[in-house]
Amino acid sequence: MSIKQIGPTPIQEYHTLNCHCGAVQIELHLPDGVVSPRRCDCSFCRRRGAIMGTTSLPAIRIVKGEDALSLYQFNTQVARHYFCSRCGIYTHHQRRSDPNEYGFNVGCLEGVNPKDLGEVPTMDGVNHPSDRKQ
Repeated sequence: MSIKQIGPTPIQEYHTLNCHCGAVQIELHLPDGVVSPRRCDCSFCRRRGAIMGTTSLPAIRIVKGEDALSLYQFNTQVARHYFCSRCGIYTHHQRRSDPNEYGFNVGCLEGVNPKDLGEVPTMDGVNHPSDRKQ
């Protein structure tokens, strides 16, 4: 496992993401650590309250529990939100604003405490850029 030193805390290049019960395990390639973490205030994200990070589609690999993942879609049916069907924890989603990226639940990363991220900005998901008339 490759480690980069950024600031006072070493950043792992590969991270393991788990749901609460351990049925779902995902490997994320995050060579720069958790970059630009954020919250969203859309109707769904506001209720789940997770801090999200972003990575590219090739940088995520489901190690186990693909059969335990459930999919939830709403509104435009573009974003694909995944959660563990056993414990209910949101693990990741394919983004609506950029379907070539996944958002992931920072709170599910092993060895990462979301409180260590400090102040996390909130995106305006209520007024999503894809909903604006051109």
